[in-house]
Amino acid sequence: MTLGVRALVVNEKGEVLLVEHTYMPGWHLPGGGVERGETAEAALARELVEEAGVRVIGRPSLRAVHASLGRSRGDHVLLYRIEAWEACKATSRWEILRLGWFAPTRLPEGTTALTRRRIAEGL
Repeated sequence: MTLGVRALVVNEKGEVLLVEHTYMPGWHLPGGGVERGETAEAALARELVEEAGVRVIGRPSLRAVHASLGRSRGDHVLLYRIEAWEACKATSRWEILRLGWFAPTRLPEGTTALTRRRIAEGL
């Protein structure tokens, strides 16, 4: 079984943070895999700093748990909502092509259908 995390980061304008990766097409919520010995919340915090330059303040809110059967029979993803955060320097040098803040009603072209569903349920 594998476990992943995704973050629905919301700013003061109600916009959501999306990223474009260098290794797969489309706009996605930031996140990634939980490593051995790591808690889901620690993985979420690490991935947000790496990918987006976002440092979580306080505890994130778990919104949903999904089986991601399209990738692997044992893959599961936790969706968290983040409202308390601060900007920091992103540490990933190669993984993110670009990132942006978008109104949930005006997501950019290329936002994946799955990402759109996760935003709708997370809000």
